Amino acid sequence: MSTTDSSTATDPEIAALVARAREAQAGFESFSQEQVDAIVRDIGKHVYDNAEKLARMAVDETGIGVYEDKVLKKKGKARAIWNSLKGKRSRGIIDEDPETNLIYVAKPMGVVGAVTPITNPVVTPMCNGMFALKTGNSVIFAPHPKAQMCAEHLTEEFMRIVKAHGGPDDLIQVVRDGSVIKTQQLMQSVDVVVATGGGAMVKSAYSSGKPSFGVGAGNVPVIIDRGVDLGEAVDKIITGAAFDNGIICSHEQFVLTPQEYFDETVGAFTASGKVWYTDDPAQVQRLREVVFPGGHLNKDVVGVSAREIGAMAGIDVPASARLILLPARGAGEEDILAREKLCPVVAILPYQTFAEAVQKAKANLLVEGAGHSAALHSHDDDNIRHAGLELPISRLVVNQPSSLTAGGSLTNGFAPTTTLGCGSWGGNSISENLDYKHLMNVSRIGKVITHKPAPTDEEIWA
Repeated sequence: MSTTDSSTATDPEIAALVARAREAQAGFESFSQEQVDAIVRDIGKHVYDNAEKLARMAVDETGIGVYEDKVLKKKGKARAIWNSLKGKRSRGIIDEDPETNLIYVAKPMGVVGAVTPITNPVVTPMCNGMFALKTGNSVIFAPHPKAQMCAEHLTEEFMRIVKAHGGPDDLIQVVRDGSVIKTQQLMQSVDVVVATGGGAMVKSAYSSGKPSFGVGAGNVPVIIDRGVDLGEAVDKIITGAAFDNGIICSHEQFVLTPQEYFDETVGAFTASGKVWYTDDPAQVQRLREVVFPGGHLNKDVVGVSAREIGAMAGIDVPASARLILLPARGAGEEDILAREKLCPVVAILPYQTFAEAVQKAKANLLVEGAGHSAALHSHDDDNIRHAGLELPISRLVVNQPSSLTAGGSLTNGFAPTTTLGCGSWGGNSISENLDYKHLMNVSRIGKVITHKPAPTDEEIWA
């Protein structure tokens, strides 16, 4: 555990929060694996059991997203994260390797500062709180100002659970009346930072002087390969791209489909009854200008419905539409629609060869989203491996709705999380999904390997 002096924080509130968090963590450090797991389990179960109430709070306070989708997200993430955590050793001796004669001892990092975005005001603090406590840390949430009430409510409920299990006061706290300055000071005062949010905030976390885990921009291209069930692939893309009005960073943004199936692909989208499509150049341009005025993403389209976005462009998009689908002029720098759109607007572009599709996806990612994720619908293992080798991504989601599964699920091997590391491409320290193991230190006890002789020089250089 760090002994950083919290008095370095210039704001008295932040200094007091960190001081209390250090005292709480010192008391929590003696808790057994079973005691820790009981608290972590009940935090996840609370969100699972109260998903409807918490979803309503999130929509009402932030004004973005879809209530029904937020209910599903809370239940799904709570279930998947606890399923991933239960049974995992994170306190004391966690492993012994007889081959190397090493003993591994888990130790907490201390105080975790967890920054929460407006797009995920309940599940992100739940996730980061579960990871922090699983490894014996205390945690302080720094919420987006438009998600303050959600964070305060969760902190109160989570602390009720902590106290019910005999845990210390102030193990979980929240910054009140938050600001950029307060968040920066918190990040400079804690022992480790988990920064889930916009690029400027993540950069600030990495500049805090403390170990930090952040995320890069998302901009998920999705390739439809030849030989798949087109209707099934399109249904999964709609499910992923439309979920919570497109505010999840791993949602499908740009569809690449074989040239000969382009019309059929568009037809499958519109036949769903959930997608509105136009190839009228004037309408497409008006929507470009609404989503990217002056070449930058319009914050007013983030997380709002397809119909609302249409209205901003003077277009009557039916209320039944969950997505707007637009033909792109090209990939990468050729069309601004190839950039990240945190809203239910998706672009589509044809390709000739699979190698070309991968290159177009790569062009998009190199403009924005490198290191994050790509999606692929394919039954050709060679093509799957080719995409995985060529694309600058941390995860390739195959035959699944990306937004629902890139962050881990019960049906794939990605660690369930709300923080998706993007590696050096995205300016991040990890290229995998953040989970509990990133929030613990591990001591290694090394003893002499007595069961086999050291290799000779001849064996080493053979």
